[in-house]
Amino acid sequence: MWIADQWKDYEVIDCSKGEKLERWGEYLLVRPDPQVIWDTPKTEHGWKHMNGHYHRSKKGGGEWEFFDLPEQWQIHYKDLTFNLKPFSFKHTGLFPEQAANWDWFSEKIRSSGRPVKVLNLFAYTGGATLAAAAAGASVTHVDASKGMVNWAKENAASSGLSDKPIRWLVDDCVKFVEREIRRGNHYDAIIMDPPSYGRGPKGEIWKIEDAIHPLIKLCTRILSDDPLFFLVNSYTTGLAPAVLTYMLGTELKKWNGHVDSQEIGLPVTHSGLVLPCGASGRWEANDH
Repeated sequence: MWIADQWKDYEVIDCSKGEKLERWGEYLLVRPDPQVIWDTPKTEHGWKHMNGHYHRSKKGGGEWEFFDLPEQWQIHYKDLTFNLKPFSFKHTGLFPEQAANWDWFSEKIRSSGRPVKVLNLFAYTGGATLAAAAAGASVTHVDASKGMVNWAKENAASSGLSDKPIRWLVDDCVKFVEREIRRGNHYDAIIMDPPSYGRGPKGEIWKIEDAIHPLIKLCTRILSDDPLFFLVNSYTTGLAPAVLTYMLGTELKKWNGHVDSQEIGLPVTHSGLVLPCGASGRWEANDH
């Protein structure tokens, strides 16, 4: 398992009965987490002193209840700065477990000794975009939500990365890749973080189990002759790491590389255990 254990401004303090107690900077939030099926005693005092609590509704969705929480605040990961805003759903605008992947590909970019063009699909608020740009890559950031792309730009500005070579695009990820194939554009590295379930701009339904393999296959057509890495994330519990390995191993076999896939997780301070947060599949080029 790959564990994001380098955070100073974030921690999972405890988790029990379908919820996790987290510290985001100086604020404590309680949010639902479907993986937390155990019922351990909530002795940690933070459970009673939270700044925000997302209540899940029986009908689906839910709502925030706030106690003395600003509308927006910042946390840092190494040299990156993120603007947090708890919004309509349970999210804050950041998936902290992804830091395990940021560290991995940042090192690959830095040590490659060449210019690296990265494509980040379903790029959300830009965590991976900022990490790649800070490591020296030029990045194409694609997300279907204009609000998310603007938020990612804010994060880039807060991180001092506004002058880096980042292209910000509001677009449907699949259609964008199809157009890049026609345009003959290529990338040295691809990152994708597809939702488990979503709707496209025209109401198209995206289900990860049906759509992920065709998209990986499509993306191999815009890889350069000497690709550096290909990262696929999945929050869907149904996609085991070995499934990601199989798809990447099948579609990227013409390049000289190897695949490793693992669960990714966050350490839980109170129990000393690790909270699982989905899986990641990493293809990387073999050293020449």
